Amino acid sequence: MILPALIFISVTLGLAGLILLATPSKAQQRLQALSDPAAKSNWIKTAVSIAGPFAKLSAPSEDWDRSRLRISFVNAGIRNSDAHLIYFGVKTLLPLLFAAATFFVLRASSQFGGMTFIMWVMLAALLGCYLPNLYLFLRIRRRKREIFENFPDAADLMLVCVEAGFGLDAGLTKVAEEMKIKSPALAEELQLANLEMRAGGTREKSLRNLAQRTGIEEISTFATMLTQADKFGTSIGESLRVFSDDLRHKRQTRAEEAAAKIPTKLLFPLVVCIFPSIIMVIMGPAAIQVIRTILPMIGKGSV
Repeated sequence: MILPALIFISVTLGLAGLILLATPSKAQQRLQALSDPAAKSNWIKTAVSIAGPFAKLSAPSEDWDRSRLRISFVNAGIRNSDAHLIYFGVKTLLPLLFAAATFFVLRASSQFGGMTFIMWVMLAALLGCYLPNLYLFLRIRRRKREIFENFPDAADLMLVCVEAGFGLDAGLTKVAEEMKIKSPALAEELQLANLEMRAGGTREKSLRNLAQRTGIEEISTFATMLTQADKFGTSIGESLRVFSDDLRHKRQTRAEEAAAKIPTKLLFPLVVCIFPSIIMVIMGPAAIQVIRTILPMIGKGSV
């Protein structure tokens, strides 16, 4: 038993070492991005050149600048002007690839035929069509969660900056600089809002665009609050204090709600994976003992 265990451990460690060697660290990726910023744009150009012709087959005819999908891309943090070409190109290619792969796999097996064969091919094509939608949805949800969880801290920093004598524009710049490490997405959005105001846009429009880019209701409330405070001349510090308290309460409520859902989410793996093993461990020896005791008695009674 010792030799197979040692072989398993050595092979596992060897594979893990190869994966770590092949995968660059985050620091190396950041340094490479800083040293060669054109690599990412070249990759995007290559992807656009490949997926562009296929995107014309599934892309809608409506104006891209006014489409809801563009807002979804902005909420996901995707701002490249050619991203929709890659998206629709992938939505065209993946169903064909999945359907072809399923066709050849099922063709090699003689167990599927007729309508069952056609159904599996169509299901594979449908899965390939909806995978880009799923990726976009998960990316939007992850980004919104990151921004929402860190926005109360940003509101507190904004309150500190305003009470220290900073203006609202200078406070946004300072908060964006301080939030870069903890939440790059939130820092990027605040920086874009600040740049928009510096470029000549009104504060109300910049804050409204900030709320639209993030797609979070609390930031929309934040923009409305600052706009009204600026319009009616009320204290921005007091408004930020009340707003940050409400944000922290909402974050705590969501955390408590997520914690309350844990027992329900654990029910399925407990019933399917853990309870059968526990029953086998507890009832197994007793069942073996009962079988060993009763079977000879049944045999003697039959004789």
